Amino acid sequence: MPGAGIAQQKPSAVEFIKRIPVFSWVDDNHYRTFRGGNVVGMGGQEIIIDVLTGKETPVERTVSTSPKFSFSKKGLIVIAKTARTKADTLSGVQTPVASPDSTRIAYTRNKNLFVYNLADRKEWQVTTDGSETIYNGWSSWVYNEEILGRGMAYRAFWWSPDSKKIAFMRFDDTKVPIHYMTDDSGIHEKQILIRYPQPGDENPEVKTGIVNLASKKITWADYDAKVDQYFGTPVWSPSSDQLWVQWMNRGQDTLKIEAIDLANGNRKPIYTETQKTWIALDQENRVTFVPSKKQFLLMSDKSGWMHIYAHNMDGKLVKPLTSGNWAVTEINHVDEKAGMVYFTAKKENSTRLDLYKVKLSGGKIERLTFGDYMHRFVLSPNAKYFITTYANFKTPGKAALVDNQGKIIRELADSRGKDYEKYLPLVGKSEIIRVKTADGFELPVRIMYPAGFDANKKYPVLANIYGGPNSAFVNDGYYGSYNENNPASEVIGIQMDHRGSGQFGKMGQNYMHRNLGHWEIEDYSTVINYLKKTYPFVDGSRVGISGFSYGGYISALALVKAPDVFTVGLAGGSVTDWHLYDSAYTERFMDSPKENPEGYKSSSVFTYVKNLKGHLSLNQGTMDDNVHMRNTMKLVDALMEADKDFDVMFYPGAAHGWYYLPHKAKFERNATDKFIKKYLLK
Repeated sequence: MPGAGIAQQKPSAVEFIKRIPVFSWVDDNHYRTFRGGNVVGMGGQEIIIDVLTGKETPVERTVSTSPKFSFSKKGLIVIAKTARTKADTLSGVQTPVASPDSTRIAYTRNKNLFVYNLADRKEWQVTTDGSETIYNGWSSWVYNEEILGRGMAYRAFWWSPDSKKIAFMRFDDTKVPIHYMTDDSGIHEKQILIRYPQPGDENPEVKTGIVNLASKKITWADYDAKVDQYFGTPVWSPSSDQLWVQWMNRGQDTLKIEAIDLANGNRKPIYTETQKTWIALDQENRVTFVPSKKQFLLMSDKSGWMHIYAHNMDGKLVKPLTSGNWAVTEINHVDEKAGMVYFTAKKENSTRLDLYKVKLSGGKIERLTFGDYMHRFVLSPNAKYFITTYANFKTPGKAALVDNQGKIIRELADSRGKDYEKYLPLVGKSEIIRVKTADGFELPVRIMYPAGFDANKKYPVLANIYGGPNSAFVNDGYYGSYNENNPASEVIGIQMDHRGSGQFGKMGQNYMHRNLGHWEIEDYSTVINYLKKTYPFVDGSRVGISGFSYGGYISALALVKAPDVFTVGLAGGSVTDWHLYDSAYTERFMDSPKENPEGYKSSSVFTYVKNLKGHLSLNQGTMDDNVHMRNTMKLVDALMEADKDFDVMFYPGAAHGWYYLPHKAKFERNATDKFIKKYLLK
């Protein structure tokens, strides 16, 4: 066998695959990287490199003279001007953010909003009614999870570009039902409560306030907080003279963008969109202003695919800048002087990202990245150049410096180690194929073959999935790795996406409306049946499926809804019935239980428990505030009642996932190996 003489040698990272350095931009003519590590203070030496000449200049660490702040055990330490200035310590501070001009810091404490002035070192308490159910500038749970995003870390305030105003949300959770979690890590149990609305429940009442720092007054946007509604992330105009608020009805099929008068809170309609299914309120960077053109760019999937539309400031459509059966994923930069928009899209292939540009006036779209690769790139501040790290399933990652005409200036890095070719026979190969459904969707599938693969043998299959709406899992790229004494090295691994994954735009996602779980299982079954029919080395009697969160839901559902296709399942942090999940996410796709009772029944794992033939393993964190433990507990009870084969592992004190708890993560890895050995390699 090729490479047999080195089978017992384990290659190092340097010998086989090296890490691509981290690159970032200093300005349009200089970029930085690190030698000996990826960050300063972790063995890394920062290097500044000239774009044109390639000259390298090491950077000496200096003490910053800019205003700064940091946390200690006592609280937020605020240093006004230099490292020699006496610091103030503010206790109980949450989510501090400096103003754009670095003269003030806004933060929350005890559910109230505060502003600290660096010049006079005085603190101003903006709101005073914060309580156990009233939050000012601090997000309600369902908004942080489903609308504003976890990256906000519960922050719900936004500085204006001119640093003179702050927009914030005020939440009233009084009517939101309480979910209790039990912390039993100590001698006595502690009950931890979360205001958590489930489908059909009361949602938080929300108001949007605008703080004027000069007058120290709050202007409230003219909305009735009692209305059943949602508000998306507000957007400041570049001149800070308008705040644009995103409003959506409880049914989440109508979006309104309205400009708020900063003096009196009056609303001026800008844009309205309605779709037959839903509109995602958590979409990032929906609005991009273009002041010099007196326009804004809007990202919308109303055509069935996400595209860019130019509007005037009153909301009138000027023209679409992109169109077609492919999706834009992000607007990266607008060069107003050159009249050019740079954006990321999946135009060439839905499993890859590329960088493009198009004129603000419309016209031909130009691709700037190259080859049949997945590109991950960072633009220079004014889009004069970009650095891309690129790879595909056959090619290990490389990095290159490219100009805004698509010309490669120089190659920067290659992840292949000095003995890459020598050790390649020890590494499992992968490929990406497309599997056609009966109604014409070509589903992307990544097949990962074990090292030493023998086409004359029979192999079990383990599908790792997620499956949620618009959450494509199959992305091109190089995943070669060296396995030693790993049970997975005897298994064919696959990743696969269904029609609603985002690979087919909003057009494909719309199939999932009021019908979660159905097309995921249909399309995944189509893939598995194709593999069994096409590849003689696939053992159709040993097909596993594994996933977490929505992936846990689909893994459990697959075992009971398609028991002749999937024989074993490993489901973690699983939603087991959509009545049990949160209102905003669930109703976006399913509508309310009152509106769609049959959909809630047909999407529930409980409906099909009696059909289970194979083995199902369940994992659950006991302190999961997202997918509550009772999802798993109720499924355990149903499986017991149906006298089915299953096992369950609870992870004490773990939230939604336990990768951050080393001993629990290690235990899970070992448990997964045992699961593979027992149920797939038998």
